[in-house]
Amino acid sequence: MTATSSLASPSPPRTPAAAYDDLLARVLPQAREQRMWNPSDGPLPSLFVSHGAPFTLDDPQWLGDLFDWAQSMPKPRAVVVVSAHWERAPVAISGAAAGTPLYYDFSGFHPRYKTLPYATPDATDLARRLVGLLGRTPVHEFADRGLDHGAFIPLMAMYPAADVPVVQLSMPSLDPSALLELGARLRPLREEGILVLGSGFMTHSFAVFRRPELAADTTAFDEWAVDALARGDADALTDYRDKAPGAAVAHPTADHFVPLLLTIGAADDPGSAVSAIDRMVLGNSTRSVQLT
Repeated sequence: MTATSSLASPSPPRTPAAAYDDLLARVLPQAREQRMWNPSDGPLPSLFVSHGAPFTLDDPQWLGDLFDWAQSMPKPRAVVVVSAHWERAPVAISGAAAGTPLYYDFSGFHPRYKTLPYATPDATDLARRLVGLLGRTPVHEFADRGLDHGAFIPLMAMYPAADVPVVQLSMPSLDPSALLELGARLRPLREEGILVLGSGFMTHSFAVFRRPELAADTTAFDEWAVDALARGDADALTDYRDKAPGAAVAHPTADHFVPLLLTIGAADDPGSAVSAIDRMVLGNSTRSVQLT
C-alpha cells in the first residue's frame, strides 16, 4: 500500500498520528480499567470493522468511534482477527509471542507510522486453541509475522492499552464462501470470551478519489449491504458481485469485502447486524457492524 493509493486524509496534520497521541492521553486509564469478560456475559458479538490506512490515526472521530465501540462491551480475553491484507492457503496464523514486531505493510507514509508500537501480550494459548479448532490440516504459524495494518490500526484505537492477546489468521482464499465457513468454525470462540474480528472496508474504491461522482456507486453498494444484513441474507452477500449495485466500483477486488463474511459466519444470528460506525470518508463507507 502506498500513500497515493490508500484511503488517506487529503490534508494530513502537521504531526503524523497526532490524533492517536491525543486518544492515548485521554483514554488510557479507562482502557486499562475496562471490565473483563466473564461467562455470565454470554457470547461476545462478532465484529466487522472498516479499517483505514495509517492516516486513520489522524482522524479523531474515527479513533473515538472505535474506542467507544470497544468500551460498549466487556474487554475480551483475546482477539482473533482476519484482515484484508493477508491471503494464504491453507489458513495460517501470525506470531503469538509477546511483542512480536508489527508487520508494517505500507510505504510512502511519514516514517513515524512505522515507529508506533502495539506490543500485545503472549497469545500462545490462543494460538494452540486455534490450531485445535482448525486442525484437520496443519496450521502453520509464521512466528516472525506480526499483525498487519488491517489488524493493528483498528485495535490500537479499540484497545489502546495493548493488553489483549491477539492472533491474526490468514484468509484461505478470496472466495466469500470460504470466509463464511471459516467464521462458522471460529463461532465457538465467542462463548469463551474471544472476540472474532473481520477487518476490511465496507467500500474500498480508489476511483472515487479521482471521480467524486462515483460516490453514487459506493453509496448504493453500502445501502444494499445494509439491507442484505438486516435480512440476514448471507447468500446475497456471498454473491455480491452479481447482486449488489455499484459492486465493480465499490470493490474492484474482493479482499476488503470478504472479511464481512467471516463476521457473518461467526454469528449465531445472521440478521442481527447493528452498525456501530456509519460514516462516509472520501466517498467510501466506513460502516462497521456487530452481530450476535
